[in-house]
Amino acid sequence: MQTIYLCTKDTWHMSKKQPDDLPNKFGATSRLYSDASIFMHEAIARKAGLSATDHKYLGFLVQHGSMTAGELAKYTGLTTGTVTGLIDRFEKKKFVSREFDKTDRRKVIIVPNIPVIMKELGGIFNEIETKMTALFNSFNKKELALIENYMQSAIKIMQEITHKLNNPI
Repeated sequence: MQTIYLCTKDTWHMSKKQPDDLPNKFGATSRLYSDASIFMHEAIARKAGLSATDHKYLGFLVQHGSMTAGELAKYTGLTTGTVTGLIDRFEKKKFVSREFDKTDRRKVIIVPNIPVIMKELGGIFNEIETKMTALFNSFNKKELALIENYMQSAIKIMQEITHKLNNPI
């Protein structure tokens, strides 16, 4: 038996329940990685006065740029009503603005306010980027390629399951 560390919301606990075989160890480590990511993003979100879910959707807007509420609903699988509430919460914090489309004034474009978002969250993400860069630099190119292959394959599986859940037959 291996000793592993399990993360609860604020503390790490040792457990002897870890199986000895590599596939199960890898699966357990993947779950720990996912949990640690969720807990970190929850803490970041609380700092910004958001829920973890809202924080991730804000990150999606920052990454993909301006879009209509309908496009955001389509990409995320959220209902248009849920997206409207999400945008209202972001707008209240000045994280986004609503702007009319220049070619079709019936369309409203949701525009992320990058300066405000970076003022609120930039320091945290700079720290994460610095630490992750140091971690990446600790691996050689072959190791990074293997890790990237695993992550891309896992992403495809999660996207397929998400699509299936969001689009039942």
